Amino acid sequence: MTARLTHGTTSGTFSLDGETHEVENNVWVLGDDEQCVVFDAPHDVQAIEDLVGERECVGILLTHGHDDHVRFAPELSEALEAPILLNPAEREVWQLTHGDLPWDDDIADGDMFTIAGVSLEALHTPGHSPGSTCFYSEELGAVFTGDTLFQGGPGATGRSFSSRETIEESIRERLFALPDDTVVHTGHGPDTTIGAEKRNAQGDWL
Repeated sequence: MTARLTHGTTSGTFSLDGETHEVENNVWVLGDDEQCVVFDAPHDVQAIEDLVGERECVGILLTHGHDDHVRFAPELSEALEAPILLNPAEREVWQLTHGDLPWDDDIADGDMFTIAGVSLEALHTPGHSPGSTCFYSEELGAVFTGDTLFQGGPGATGRSFSSRETIEESIRERLFALPDDTVVHTGHGPDTTIGAEKRNAQGDWL
């Protein structure tokens, strides 16, 4: 079977440091007719279940721990009977939403996941948050960046647990090392490519 990527969006809020903002999040589901993985768990369990359909979800891969990406992870995990995976450097961020409730398995830099014959490599890219993690598939020519890299540049910093210097270093060293034609599937907003974002960064922070 051929791997396919399914995309949807959900709307809700993001809260941190006493501020709350309305946001629209991307939802990405990668798999074939039998199995899939879900990237993040924003806002609307039913909407994500609809994207999964009758398939077995073998994992909920969290890009980071901000509440708009993880608020419904426990509920989604129960609905899909799928484990939650998160980089343990996100513990303090996760605890802002879920307290001492644990996730199921840790993600470490370099971990490999296989779904529908496609490999995903976990790339630890701190900066937006300490454990922010991207997932790169050489076969797909794509990387799922969460809130680390968007069309137009790095994800937001200036909040608790974030660092502009660190996110720039992560993007330079980890993401900009990928082929220029790699498609960037983001946590919010439209796709871009690694090459386009390299060009955007020239003369600014690159």
